[in-house]
Amino acid sequence: MNQSLRRAAVGIPGFCAFLILYAPQSLLPTLAQEFGATPADISLTMTATALAIAITAPFAGAIADVLGRKRVIVAAMILLAVPTLLIAFTPSLHALIALRFVQGLVLPPIFTVVVAYIGEEWPPAEATGVTGLYMAATSFGGFCGRFFAGLLADTVGWRNGFVVFAALTFACGLVVGVLLPRERNFVRSEGLVTAAHQMLGHLRNPRLLAIYAVGFGTLFNFVALFTYVNFVLAAPPFSLPATLLGAIFATYLAGSLVLLWLGRAIARFGRRPFVICVLAVWACGAALTLVPSLWTIIGGLTIAAACGFLTQATSTAFVAVTAQSGRTSAIGLYATCFYVGGGFGATLPGLAWSTGGWPACVAMVIAMQITMATVVAFTWKR
Repeated sequence: MNQSLRRAAVGIPGFCAFLILYAPQSLLPTLAQEFGATPADISLTMTATALAIAITAPFAGAIADVLGRKRVIVAAMILLAVPTLLIAFTPSLHALIALRFVQGLVLPPIFTVVVAYIGEEWPPAEATGVTGLYMAATSFGGFCGRFFAGLLADTVGWRNGFVVFAALTFACGLVVGVLLPRERNFVRSEGLVTAAHQMLGHLRNPRLLAIYAVGFGTLFNFVALFTYVNFVLAAPPFSLPATLLGAIFATYLAGSLVLLWLGRAIARFGRRPFVICVLAVWACGAALTLVPSLWTIIGGLTIAAACGFLTQATSTAFVAVTAQSGRTSAIGLYATCFYVGGGFGATLPGLAWSTGGWPACVAMVIAMQITMATVVAFTWKR
């Protein structure tokens, strides 16, 4: 198969998964108003999905280690369209949270298995670069989810927007079924029991545990910054409508661009120094969002998006090349830590918001980045 089509086939699932995962984020002020909810209550629509992903990611990996890669990816994409469509008809906040939880149950078989597929089907020297392309697709999907959710909310209504997302996800699942080559280097696990033993082995691997810790902090920071900044920008003096709140996530495109050079950067600087430097820059970007200027906040979010995706792609690729067996379950455990971090990132900053507002949220993010840099400095040894 043409290499461009082969790479597109692993990018489309990432695009769709993150399109659906983050679609409600720019709608949070709109949803809070419609359902009469507080910022902390409406943030549960993000927490529920992150929690479901955290619960199911390792098991999705174990199942894929038995059943194979392609069939799991395609089936999950088609199934994802169902709860996405049902969200358009949700009658209450509780129903919306429940459907977001169901979406989270279906997402891990998409992105954890795709990363494992890349680690197996490309040589190690190319896997980081291809993972970077995949992560660029996820960042573009995250932007499109937020932007078009806001745009559709202001034009045809947010419920009709989810009908559009469901149709798109279903169609992309069919396209991936046609384009994605069947795995060639996949070694089937002997069964779920064997896969479970491999998973336990990953939890005894200090290097993997250190990578998982960084994954936890990565989504914690992402969700904390990009969830609660909506309430800053929706309030005076900015008073941005849903469409413009969605447009703010064009900052994610910075992540798509810088990820294209990730493989070269890692080869030149090494993983550990590179990630430490990225985390330092990320902290500076978070601090910039404290300046009461719309363009400065956008600049800070752009830096945060680029640094966040660089950290995530580097960590994910590191898992794929570190795990010698049960690679999908290793990535599933990473996804669990990643989305547990996202769950905490959606809730703990809410407590900070209630006591100290946006500055308290940013302080919490910077503290997490310092912790992550410390972990990388002392544990990401060669």
